[in-house]
Amino acid sequence: MLEFDSHVSPKQRREFSSFSNRNCRMETCFELSKCKYGFKVYVYPNTQDKMSSKYSEILTALRQSRYHTTNPEEACLFVPAIDTLDRDKLSAEYIQNMESKIQSLPYWNDGLNHIIFNLYPGTWPHYDETDLGFNTGKAMLAKASVSDMWFRPNFDISFPLFHKEHKFKGGEPGFLTENLVPPLRSYTLSFKGKRYLTGIGSETRNSLYHIHNDDDIVMLTTCKHGKSWKDMKDDRCERDNAEYEKYDYKILLHNSTFCLVPRGRRLGSYRFLEALQAACIPVFLSNNWVLPFSEVIDWNQAAIWGDERLLLQIPSIVRSIRHADLLALRQQTQFLWETYFSSIDKIVATTLEIIKDRIFPQSSHSKQVWNSLPGTLAVLPEYSATLADYPFYSSLPQTQEFTAVIYATSKTVMVSSPLYRLIKTVSKSPSVHQIIVLWHSDAPMPTDVRWPVPTNINVTFKTIATISMRFYPFEEIKTDAVLSLDEDVTPVTDEVDFAFHVWKHFEDRIVGYPARNHYWDESTSHWAYSSKWSNDYSMVLTGAAFYHRYYGYLYSHSLSASLIEMVNNLNNCEDILFNMLVSHFNKKPPIKIGLRRFYKEATASETEQISRWFDAEHFHQRHFCVHYFADSFGYMPLVRSSIRLDPILFKDPVSILRKKYRQMEGVS
Repeated sequence: MLEFDSHVSPKQRREFSSFSNRNCRMETCFELSKCKYGFKVYVYPNTQDKMSSKYSEILTALRQSRYHTTNPEEACLFVPAIDTLDRDKLSAEYIQNMESKIQSLPYWNDGLNHIIFNLYPGTWPHYDETDLGFNTGKAMLAKASVSDMWFRPNFDISFPLFHKEHKFKGGEPGFLTENLVPPLRSYTLSFKGKRYLTGIGSETRNSLYHIHNDDDIVMLTTCKHGKSWKDMKDDRCERDNAEYEKYDYKILLHNSTFCLVPRGRRLGSYRFLEALQAACIPVFLSNNWVLPFSEVIDWNQAAIWGDERLLLQIPSIVRSIRHADLLALRQQTQFLWETYFSSIDKIVATTLEIIKDRIFPQSSHSKQVWNSLPGTLAVLPEYSATLADYPFYSSLPQTQEFTAVIYATSKTVMVSSPLYRLIKTVSKSPSVHQIIVLWHSDAPMPTDVRWPVPTNINVTFKTIATISMRFYPFEEIKTDAVLSLDEDVTPVTDEVDFAFHVWKHFEDRIVGYPARNHYWDESTSHWAYSSKWSNDYSMVLTGAAFYHRYYGYLYSHSLSASLIEMVNNLNNCEDILFNMLVSHFNKKPPIKIGLRRFYKEATASETEQISRWFDAEHFHQRHFCVHYFADSFGYMPLVRSSIRLDPILFKDPVSILRKKYRQMEGVS
C-alpha cells in the first residue's frame, strides 16, 4: 500500500489517484519497435523564440551526442525544442500556451517515445510537482526534486537540480584532488541557507537550530529573503540573520566533513551538487526524494540518509562513521561529481545511457561500471560484454602479442624505402602477431613486394580514406595491444620489445617514444603545442606508441563528428586528439620510454624531401588544434608527467652481455 509523507496535501493525494499514466513503464508506454535502427535521438528543430540558456545547452548536448540523428524516421527517442525546464508560473522563463505547443509537435503521438526535461514544477504556495501546465501524456519525465510518490520506476528519470551557472562542458574539478588525510575537517556538519517561515518545507529548516552548537555543527539559516519577510519574521529571525552573516558559505563548505542537504520548497536542493563538488559528504534530510540517477548510482557509497522526523539523531549518526569510511565516501563524491554531474553535457549523456540500458538490457552497463572508475561514459558496451577486454579493468598483464599498424603515405615501396625497413625491424620482435599497413596515398597499393618477415607473420594492406582511420579498430586487429607507427620512424627491435613490455603493465595508457607537451600561452590566452625538450611532457605521439585497441574504438565511435571532420580536413592533429581522448577517460598521463631523441630527422635527409615535421604551417595547425580540442572538451584533459622508463642497467657501466635490451644504447 502506498504511504504518503507528511508534506503531501489532501489535494495532492486526490490528484495522485487520477494521475494519468501513473503506471507507465518502458514495457507499456514506450514503443520499442522504433529502436530497430539502434538508439537514435531526434531533437525537434528550434522554432521557439524564448528559450533559457540551460535548455539550449541541453539541446546542444543532445545534438552533439553520438546518438543524435536528423532523421525522425529512424529515431528511437524524441526531444521537443520547447523549453520545459521552468514550469513555475511566477518565473520570468515560464512559457505560456505550452499545451498547444506540445500538441502541435508532428511526432508527439500522446508523448510516446518522448522525453520532457524539467527542473521546476508547480508554483507558490503548494509547489505541486505534478503541475507542468500541460498534459505530458506517455512521455517519460527527466525531473528534478521528484518524490517517490510521483516517480514511475524504470520510466521516469530523477534529474539533478543545477544552477544557471552550471558549466556546459568540462565543469569545475572536484575539490578533493588527492587522498587527503586526515579525513576530518574543521566542522563535522554544516548548512547555510534560507529558512522558510511558513508553507511547504518550512518545518524542516525551522527545526535545524536544535542541532546547532556553534562548534563542530553549524546550522545557519536566514529569514531575510522574499518581499515580506519582515512581516512574518519570528523571535529567532534577528539572531539567525546575524549568525548567518558571520560565515562565508564556500569556506564553510570546503571545511566541513558532512554537508546537510535539507529539503526546501521542493525536495531537491542546490546544496546537493555543491556538496558533491566540495567533497563534503551529503546528509540528506528530504524524505521521499528520489535521488538523481538513483536507478544506476549507489548513493550509499557517497552519502548519508537522515529522516526529517528524527532530526536530533543526525549528529550522533555522522559522528559514528569510521575515518576509513569517511575517506571512501569523500572519494566517491569526487568520482560521481566529475563523471556524471560536473557539466550539462555529462548530465545529458548520463540520462541517455540510462535510457539506452533500459531499451537494450543485453548490452547494458553493470552496477560495477556505473559506480567505479572510469564510469559508464567511458565504457561502450558494444565493444565487448567482458570487462577484462577494457583497459580500465585489467589487473595483470594478459596480452602476449601485439598488432603493428603502420600508417603509410608513400608513392612507392622499394627494398630501400623506410616502410620496407620498418616492417623488417618490427617482424623481428617475438611478440608481433601481425602487421597491418594502412595505405593513405593516391598511388596504388604495392602487390608484389616480398616482405622480409617470418612465414608465420602476415603483412596486410588496407586502403584508408582519412587520417583518422589510422585508429579504426579493424576486425583484422585481434590483439588488445596495438603498436601505432608512422612509416618513416626508425626504431630498433629492442625499442619495440621494451615498449611492449612496459605497456603490458600499463594497458590503460599510451606508451611510446616521441613525447610532446602543451602549455598556456599568456600572449594569446590560448593553449599551445610544444615540441621542445623539457623536464615534463603530456603527449606521446602515435607515430611510435602502443595503445589499447579499445581506445581506437572510442576514437572512432564516441568523438563528435565535427572533431573528426576537422582532423581529416587538416590531415593533421589526429595524435593530439587521440592523446586528449585517452587522458580524458583515464585521467592519467602517457608514459615515455627511453632517451631516443631523433626519429624523423634522418628520414627527411634520406628521402630528400622537406618533411612536414619542420613545416611552420604544420606547427601552426597543431597550436590551433590543442586549443580547439581543449575548448571542445570543455577543459584541458592532458596530464603532465616527468617520468621516463628505461630498462634495468640501461647505460650502466657493466658488460653489454648482461643487458636484455642492449640495442637501445646503440641508438640513443
